[in-house]
Amino acid sequence: MFRGIDHVEFYVGNAFASSYFYARALGFVPHAEAGLETGHRDRHSCVVAQNGIHLVFTNPLKGSGPIADHVRKHGDAIRDIAIAVDDADEAFRKCVAFGAEPVEEPRTESDKHGEVRRATIATFGDTVHSLIERKDYSGTFLPGYRDWLAANRPLPGNLMAIDHVACCVERGSLRRWVEFYEKAFGFREVHHEDIVTDRSAMNSIVIGSENGAIKFPLMEPAPAKGKSQIEEFLDYNEGAGGQHLAFLSEDILQTVRSLQADGWVAFLETPGTYYDALPDRVGEIEEDFRELDELNVLVDRDAWGYLLQVFTRPVTGKPTSFLEIVQRKGARGFGGGNVRALFEAVERAQAARGNL
Repeated sequence: MFRGIDHVEFYVGNAFASSYFYARALGFVPHAEAGLETGHRDRHSCVVAQNGIHLVFTNPLKGSGPIADHVRKHGDAIRDIAIAVDDADEAFRKCVAFGAEPVEEPRTESDKHGEVRRATIATFGDTVHSLIERKDYSGTFLPGYRDWLAANRPLPGNLMAIDHVACCVERGSLRRWVEFYEKAFGFREVHHEDIVTDRSAMNSIVIGSENGAIKFPLMEPAPAKGKSQIEEFLDYNEGAGGQHLAFLSEDILQTVRSLQADGWVAFLETPGTYYDALPDRVGEIEEDFRELDELNVLVDRDAWGYLLQVFTRPVTGKPTSFLEIVQRKGARGFGGGNVRALFEAVERAQAARGNL
């Protein structure tokens, strides 16, 4: 029933500026837009795309209303993790029957390109899931949007899909949200990781769809001496929400080189001691360990293969949302062996912000 992530929508202060950053820094291309000219009286939206990824950035047109309230509270943040479904009515019925709060009943939207059936339910914090049934829709994006093609299009990057969306929930609520997705969506637990460093800690469970196309790592803070990155997110986001998008790359080393050369994206730095122990920990890999060290790319191995991953510093004006780039070479995990190294790198950044 749940086919994959259709798109992710952010509520932001300036949709043009946000979409420009993703185009200029990460190789997305302008794709569609909506606003007053397309019949939307309360918002302006810009859609950027790259291969199978669609990101929507929406800003309010006035200082009051739900979009403005969301931005005022959370800053630039994920509002909607939209899910492609086979049957929007049945998906909505099932989710609500198992406890999901309805936001919008199933409805049909149409234009000359066809019909889309959609509904919306609430999840953690102020986040929602739209359930999108496209019904062979042939338009650019969705009804109510028009083509948006910039005169100077950036060269596409090599980001192929959304690998996962990591989400932070309040302390003590992790198991409740796991059970919610298991009941309402039929998702299953695919990974469990509890992390403790000298200063901070978290509990994490990854839940995913049966077809493997949707994966949500859910994270809650755990008791520790200092404040974890999960607590920092919850403080500055003022509640639960989507912490980071992980983009799947077909060549992570080339992606990182390109982003570093352009200078728009800053990555977390990994201590050299991590790479000293890496050959013994992960064994033989195709990549050069020295190049991984130079680019701050992490490696982890599981029973199916290995993965490479790298994390950016926050990409909004608040220490909340960041990005991950991952390349999978058979691995099905989420870099559990790297999470401690990531936590320690984030702790150094938190200390610089005075938030540890």
